[in-house]
Amino acid sequence: MARPRNQGERRRQLIDAATEAVIQHGVTHARLADIADEAGLTPASVLYYYPDVRELFSAVFEHGHQEYCTRREARVAAERDPVAQLAACIRSGVPRPGQTEQASRVLYELMPVVLRNEQAAMHYRTFVERQAVLYRDVLDNGAARGVFQLAASADSLGRGFVALEDGYGVQVLIGGMTADDAERALFTQASVMAGVDAKAFGIAPQ
Repeated sequence: MARPRNQGERRRQLIDAATEAVIQHGVTHARLADIADEAGLTPASVLYYYPDVRELFSAVFEHGHQEYCTRREARVAAERDPVAQLAACIRSGVPRPGQTEQASRVLYELMPVVLRNEQAAMHYRTFVERQAVLYRDVLDNGAARGVFQLAASADSLGRGFVALEDGYGVQVLIGGMTADDAERALFTQASVMAGVDAKAFGIAPQ
């Protein structure tokens, strides 16, 4: 692996290496040596930049959630119709093969760190809030335009959607349900909570 020109690039290299180690081994089994091997460095070199490996995993979570949320926001911003925006919001949160599944898996794998490291916990709170705000803004916009009849405040519904996504996302990744099943369940929830005919999302009522 080419040697980075500065410390910022080196830290990004280590974040990428730690991300790959988490994907391959899980955070509870990823060793310092695994990260060093992925980065083409010695363990001592890794510790020079991140004396506490938990801080490196926290940085992995921060980087992962920033990319994840940016992709979701871009997909929603590409739509203009409130129903299409809500559909894009839902679809972008369901783990499917490719970037979405890999990003979701890394973030779920890092939950033990979130529960034990305050910096990682702070990043997790920001992660949840950013997604909830995305839903809230879509729902508020649809309600203001008379498209949605909300069953509760947009803020409350947004947080509820994020919580449902987390539960369904784990189920998809462990094989408890398919991505299509999760998407359908979220669309059904949206039709009830936003007062939209389920057919608007292309699904039959449950």
